Amino acid sequence: MKKIYLIKISQPIGTFYCGKIFSDDLKIIASPQKRDNTGGIQRRLRAERIKDISQYCEDPDATFPTPIIIAIDESNNLKKLENDIFEYDLDMNEKIHAEILDGQHRLYGIIDSKKNIELPIVIMFNLTEEEKAYIFSTINSNQQKVDKSLIYDLFELSRTRSPYKTCHELARLFNSNNSSPFYGRLKMLETRESENETLSQGTFVRYVLNLVTDNPQKDYIDLKSGKRIKYENASCPLRYYFLNNQDEVIYLILSNCFSAAKNVFREEWDNPKRYILTKTTGFGGIVKFLKSALPMIFKGSKDLTIAAFEKIFKNVKNDFSIQHIVLTSSFFPPGEMGEKKLAEYINNAFIKLLEHNEI
Repeated sequence: MKKIYLIKISQPIGTFYCGKIFSDDLKIIASPQKRDNTGGIQRRLRAERIKDISQYCEDPDATFPTPIIIAIDESNNLKKLENDIFEYDLDMNEKIHAEILDGQHRLYGIIDSKKNIELPIVIMFNLTEEEKAYIFSTINSNQQKVDKSLIYDLFELSRTRSPYKTCHELARLFNSNNSSPFYGRLKMLETRESENETLSQGTFVRYVLNLVTDNPQKDYIDLKSGKRIKYENASCPLRYYFLNNQDEVIYLILSNCFSAAKNVFREEWDNPKRYILTKTTGFGGIVKFLKSALPMIFKGSKDLTIAAFEKIFKNVKNDFSIQHIVLTSSFFPPGEMGEKKLAEYINNAFIKLLEHNEI
């Protein structure tokens, strides 16, 4: 028998109890809510989410301050001690019917990490299926995702070097340096201050991260823990420079590439209302091109100057002219498909130059 101590909370929906419990104990008594023929709600466990949380548990500063909410069908083991303080007996040998209303991925991620972490918990007793469904839907419908740009901006406060911090600092530099192709073009936080801000900081960071890491969270945790992180990663062509603290080289390569795009496609760059070049589709397409082309460029010790990239984009522009293609959403729709299509055109132009030793 294990005892947990709870504080009684009264709100309009009714009474519930707040306390703490170790994850190893909670996993014994609780299960995710499932739908069966009698009703209830379906909430499937997502393996990728569990994996992410399990990995996060390796962070020496891992924290789970949000309570896991569970429903228990009977309150016979609840005893009042004084005022709003209660004691609840958990018989670990007895099957307690406890359902997780919120926090199942947190719990199963912690379980997967093989760690036993003390967690805040909210217990609601004797709920009907209708009440469980109402609480579940209220919790999930009222949650609002935090803007990615704000999250990345907060990495500026971190003292630990990480892919997130580097890419955030690159975004700030690109936006503030008046010689940058993206000078004044990035929406740095949640509010757009100018029509020229056609690309969010969050989008910039998300795409550039792919050039330096395939697992930014693991890199962040390892670096924070003083561990050595792996160098070899062919799919992340700028990783070498990140690991060697050469962020200025990453900036230079990106700046040269996008400056070349700006110089060749001047009208498209300066008219974001009509064209997609400086929006997510255009930015994502060019980054995807770099991801595939840079390993070949490095291997052949090829030129990475603005002039070299201009050759590529001039070939692209020539191909577009012949095929009557315009850098608009009609030809390059928003999303993965449009980005891949643009990356393919740029890569084809690059390959032609390589085959003729013109780059």
